Amino acid sequence: MLLSRHQVLARRERDPERLERSAYLLLSRIDTQGPMSIGQLAEAFGLDTSTVNRQTAALLRCGLAERVADPDGGMARKLCITMEGGRRLAEDREINRSCLARVVADWSPEEVGELADVLVRLNRSAEALEGRYWPRAEEDAPRCMPPADPA
Repeated sequence: MLLSRHQVLARRERDPERLERSAYLLLSRIDTQGPMSIGQLAEAFGLDTSTVNRQTAALLRCGLAERVADPDGGMARKLCITMEGGRRLAEDREINRSCLARVVADWSPEEVGELADVLVRLNRSAEALEGRYWPRAEEDAPRCMPPADPA
């Protein structure tokens, strides 16, 4: 909790272009799982659909996500990350990684590995208690962000 709090406090003060926490979480989920409807996002986070609707409306207004037809042929439109959303998400992830790397800079590789293993276990245990599992990139989940423009 303390680490998370420091990340959030540092985020907005240092760079107003950093994503809001809710935007980061929603974009991360869509990036990992692929296109999702508001209902699917609400279920994934255990939130009311009206809350997710407000949060996704902000993503749409900022051009970080767009509505697309359901790739599986369903009736509901789904949200997908735009190129700008993907760029901003990648930048924030890199900033988060570099901040954490500074925190553990004087740790041995073994200690860093141990921390990573324990954090994975902590996350999976929390997910099991909630009954809501976060798809992982290593599970080869579908992605919806268009490929980078080669130009």
